[in-house]
Amino acid sequence: NTLVLVDIATGWLECIPLLRKCASDVIDGLRVVDELLPFPMLGLDTDCGSEFINYDLLDYCEERKIPFTRARTHRKNDQAHIEEKNGSVVRRLVGYDRLEGRKAWEALVHLYRVLRKYINYFQPSLKLIEKERCGAKVSKKYDPAKTPYQRVLLSEHISQATKDSLTREYESIDPVDMLTQMEKLQDQLWTYSWNKHGKAEEPLTVCTDDEAKQDPVK
Repeated sequence: NTLVLVDIATGWLECIPLLRKCASDVIDGLRVVDELLPFPMLGLDTDCGSEFINYDLLDYCEERKIPFTRARTHRKNDQAHIEEKNGSVVRRLVGYDRLEGRKAWEALVHLYRVLRKYINYFQPSLKLIEKERCGAKVSKKYDPAKTPYQRVLLSEHISQATKDSLTREYESIDPVDMLTQMEKLQDQLWTYSWNKHGKAEEPLTVCTDDEAKQDPVK
């Protein structure tokens, strides 16, 4: 499972792989996110899954004075920002295959470490400014496309020291090398995927005609 968090103001994205879909793993994931985010978490809004709606997560938020709200039941549009990232980032770059075991989890950890930089520093997105309905027609107005990193730099609520730290990290990244690394990590991750029969995909073996005659199984 992947715990996906999106900051509404900047579009900053964090993806945390979870071994289990439970409250304790979600809280551990939030602790990791708390260290990764370039700004403090001022609120948490979740869907209605049991991994979120429980006293453990409520206590975690109350201890840190984080307002905790939830979406309405059976209303996926309440989590539109997360649903969009689930499709455009997680499903598109990780896929739909089933992943099991610690090795698959570790492979996903390594991929997400690179992926967060790729999305937050180099992938611009539009931000809806206003929406107006006139009969059946809906007009939408967006701001110019910016990366989450660029929106953080423009924010008045984030310290200059944090912005300088992000700029140093941004300048140290080689985009070409990062994309090559992402492709290798994707290939490594998919070696742990399970097919529709519930078995991990076996690598194909190539042999000559003479070898095939000696061993028909090949």
